[in-house]
Amino acid sequence: MEDVAVIEDPAAAEVSLDPIRNRLLAELAVPGSAAMLAGKVGLPRQKVNYHLRTLEQHGLVRLVGERRRGNVTERMMQATAASYVISPNAMASVAPDPDRAPDRLSARWLLALAARLVREVGSLITGSARARQRVATFAIDGEVRFASPSERAAFAEELTTAVTDLLGRYHSEAGRKHRIVVALHPALDSAAPPAQQQMTTAPPATNPAPAVQEQLPPTPAAALDRRTSAPPDPGPDAHERPTGAPPATGREQRAERDGEQR
Repeated sequence: MEDVAVIEDPAAAEVSLDPIRNRLLAELAVPGSAAMLAGKVGLPRQKVNYHLRTLEQHGLVRLVGERRRGNVTERMMQATAASYVISPNAMASVAPDPDRAPDRLSARWLLALAARLVREVGSLITGSARARQRVATFAIDGEVRFASPSERAAFAEELTTAVTDLLGRYHSEAGRKHRIVVALHPALDSAAPPAQQQMTTAPPATNPAPAVQEQLPPTPAAALDRRTSAPPDPGPDAHERPTGAPPATGREQRAERDGEQR
């Protein structure tokens, strides 16, 4: 059984997305029969057999053995992989194309790049499995926290310089072409640190300096989203008295209270 298998056939993708069949694929990480699975998924054995045959027809499960139980011979099935990835090839006519509208500051362009990565690497895995060869790949996965947007921009600039230098030193017109993708995006399980949250929600200074719009370096690999935070809520009484006006007199305060009571 493979760790990850790529589903490129549209019909196989449709079959795998059925909730019952998806559950059966998860249960068949270890070999099992229709009778063994029936109680787990809450369906009659005949119905489970129907789903298993459909999964087998599309290459998602396979026969790994048989065992005799009384007068019945049970077919032991197992999923062909522990996990599955549906390639954008399964929806080729509407698959995203990163060459259509390149925008290195767009999250959707990053998603299009990721889709192309899944499509190309998936095709390489499928082809290498048929040829019984390994695919030469390399990947780095890490996390970094930035103290400020300017630190993030500086990181992008240095990363661009480093990658450009490596490409210049190792690129050869005679060798096999490889694709390199460098991506940076906020982690889903990470929020802004408390210090940064306090900084963004603190009330403005008495004489604030003119706001300066964040500028990212005009580098080709600085794939960062510009993010602006809304100004802090000044509170319900912010518009009752113009900024810089003298404090209200006792008579004015009583008039304001009378107006609120009315």
